[in-house]
Amino acid sequence: MRIVWSAFFVLAAAILGTWLFRGRTSAPKQLQEATPIQVVAERRAATDTAFFFATPPKRRASLPAGAPAKADSIVRFALQQLGTPYLYAGIKPETGFDCSGFVSYVYARYGIIVPHSTALLIATGREVPRTEAQRGDIVVFTGTASTSITPGHAGIVLSKKGEPIRFIHSSSARRESGVKISEVENTDYERRFMAIRRVL
Repeated sequence: MRIVWSAFFVLAAAILGTWLFRGRTSAPKQLQEATPIQVVAERRAATDTAFFFATPPKRRASLPAGAPAKADSIVRFALQQLGTPYLYAGIKPETGFDCSGFVSYVYARYGIIVPHSTALLIATGREVPRTEAQRGDIVVFTGTASTSITPGHAGIVLSKKGEPIRFIHSSSARRESGVKISEVENTDYERRFMAIRRVL
């Protein structure tokens, strides 16, 4: 009888041990395998995903608001150069500007690189209709000769959209040379007008 009871206890212990062992290993896989680092990483990923979908992209929204501010800054800086003498191929206020040298100098102050060449300014940025011209745009004209059909002069638009175009430029005119303000309408610049180029 003692043997029977011994066998019974051994069998019961074996069954109980198997049951306990299975109970430990049958815990949900994520609890068995997840380390504290994995749990933190999963929580962070879930938070980042929720943040991504809940937050609209800021860069896209801020671009339109930033453009007018830069145009106003460019215009203000350009106006500070009024009276600087004209100098062929000039690129700095200490000695003087030619027309494209003036334009490239002003834009470079704000990290916008445009060529020191009127022939290349005609292809800079993107063209916009004359009626859409606004502060900070580049205006390009032909040369002074009545037969000229190629770019020969440029300036920076000062007027707001819808207004008659006023611009600041470095002029080689004999009567009044240097950096000054001129108008397109009802002047010889009307005849010479070629394009408005937007780089902002």
